[in-house]
Amino acid sequence: MGLFDVSILKQILIVVVLIAAGSGLFLAYDKYAKSEASAGGDVARTRSPAVTVNVTPITRETIDRRVEAVGTTLAVKAVEIVPLASGRVERIEFKAGQQVEQGAVLIRLDDDIEAANFAQAKAELEEITLRLERSRTLKAKNTVTQTTMDKIVAEEAAAKAEYDRTRRRLADRVVRAPFSGIVGFKQVEIGARVDDKTVITTLDDLREIDVEFALPEILFGQIRPGQPILADSAAFPGRKFQGVVHTLDSRIDSASRAFMARARLPNANLELPAGMFMHLTVVLQTRDALMVPEEAVMAQGGSTYAFVVEDGIARRRQVTLGHRQQGKVEIVEGAAESEVIVTDGLQRLRDGIAVKIPDAGPRGGGRS
Repeated sequence: MGLFDVSILKQILIVVVLIAAGSGLFLAYDKYAKSEASAGGDVARTRSPAVTVNVTPITRETIDRRVEAVGTTLAVKAVEIVPLASGRVERIEFKAGQQVEQGAVLIRLDDDIEAANFAQAKAELEEITLRLERSRTLKAKNTVTQTTMDKIVAEEAAAKAEYDRTRRRLADRVVRAPFSGIVGFKQVEIGARVDDKTVITTLDDLREIDVEFALPEILFGQIRPGQPILADSAAFPGRKFQGVVHTLDSRIDSASRAFMARARLPNANLELPAGMFMHLTVVLQTRDALMVPEEAVMAQGGSTYAFVVEDGIARRRQVTLGHRQQGKVEIVEGAAESEVIVTDGLQRLRDGIAVKIPDAGPRGGGRS
């Protein structure tokens, strides 16, 4: 090999060594730069401020399974008042809307003839009673026959029957309330001629009120007397009337596939009239459940999740929901009682991020 060839070989070796050295330095620098960047990112995350959120503890509450319906109020007892006899109205003793007690006089009919008949029957009964007493005294002395005594006894019985009839006819000239309640408008005036088909007024017992409503047949086996109900009416905004299911119809309508039921509401102040339209909520079942505010739960991709705070760190949990009621939702699976769940600030959270709860310090797990 010549001197020229040896010189070229040395140059090639030197170039290869320099290239290898340069590559090693580049790889070392690149690894160092990435390591520094990674360490800087961790420091940045460590030093990032905690997200402020609001939380609430998961609690066990009583919830109701309910069904809604509409119905109409009915008086517990309601009748049309008609006289038991024919005659002319002499006096009206009530005013529309008046509360009356059982036996209170509502109207009086003319009673001149009936009063005279009663007086005559009373006098005849008294005369026959005196004759019977004298006959018994004479019978003791054997001066009156048994046949005469029997005849007088029969006459007394007939006189008593006539006395009772005339007394009843006289009593029928006065129309009285058959039970305690509220009378309606008067349908007759003084001087009017009435008979046993003339409606004088109405009488409703409103100390309790019934609400009649319809329910679908699929609920027939789930409704029973005594179940609680809530009722409201547009006439009383913001008011809730509490009662219970009272009676169920024994038949289901073949056309509507529904059955009728009645609920009973206390009405001590007589606020609810008969015939009022009402909205009802029937409580079918009562049970305990874990409840959280609806805003604590978010949906994504067909699933639902929530954030639970553990030692100041937000943990994302997939949850299974159940019944909803009055702005709250039941947690069936995914969280436990007494855990703390985030209710506000969910959009800024991700799993594992630090959170700060107002008035609880930056690492708190619940309200202080």
